[in-house]
Amino acid sequence: MPIITISRGSYYHGKSIAHKLAKKLGYTCLSRDKIIENLEEFHLPEIKLLRGINDAFSVLDRFPHGKTRFITTIKSAILQQFLSDNVVYHGLVGHHFVRNISHVLKVRIIADTESRVSDEMARENISEEKARYILKKDDEERRKWGMFLHGIDIMDPETYNLILRIGHLSEDEAVDIIANAATLPAFQETAESKSTLVDSALAALVSRELFDFPSSVVAAEKGKVKISLKAPESQQPVIRDRIDQILSNLEGLEEFTIQFEPYF
Repeated sequence: MPIITISRGSYYHGKSIAHKLAKKLGYTCLSRDKIIENLEEFHLPEIKLLRGINDAFSVLDRFPHGKTRFITTIKSAILQQFLSDNVVYHGLVGHHFVRNISHVLKVRIIADTESRVSDEMARENISEEKARYILKKDDEERRKWGMFLHGIDIMDPETYNLILRIGHLSEDEAVDIIANAATLPAFQETAESKSTLVDSALAALVSRELFDFPSSVVAAEKGKVKISLKAPESQQPVIRDRIDQILSNLEGLEEFTIQFEPYF
């Protein structure tokens, strides 16, 4: 059975559908917010991005290479969870990290505007005008976040395998459709797709371990890792020793090479 990622707009039923789907399939349900809570490198409540995406931009700017380090860290955390298979993941942009993995079913949940407005009015006890404003603002911020971090448009249909609109469809009907899609041959794990996921997870893990070297570029293939980074020639021996220490006991890493690029 495939891994399933569920993307949504603000308050688009994605969380509820993910939990129902995981229960139906006997899968683990994994949320982006839960992953972020467990990131040792980023104990920052603002990064949860419930309704503070603009604030999150400035939060990442507090860190040297904050954007790069955040992407590396959350990518590694998500891919490590995906290695266990049988996962339903819901959260912003998670599908982007596995865009080339064929046994991941990438789902987008949308809902009609009027239903969203009614739900928001009831949830927040606000006027229709304010509800429309808030939802529009939330959607714009989520879209900006995808562009800011990954250079992708989260509303681009080409990045998903399946898009479902809640309204005419109920949540339970959406769950049934996704569960049925998950049985299709196109989304079953193959030796090649599993190998690609393992390589991606290892490269992300090495990048995360090299937190102090955010400019490093890491590629992995069958347990072998290549690391490229720029450094003055005088510092290269020290950096090589430091990386040796960091990666010496990393699980899944059979060997690695370091290539230093010219430093200007």
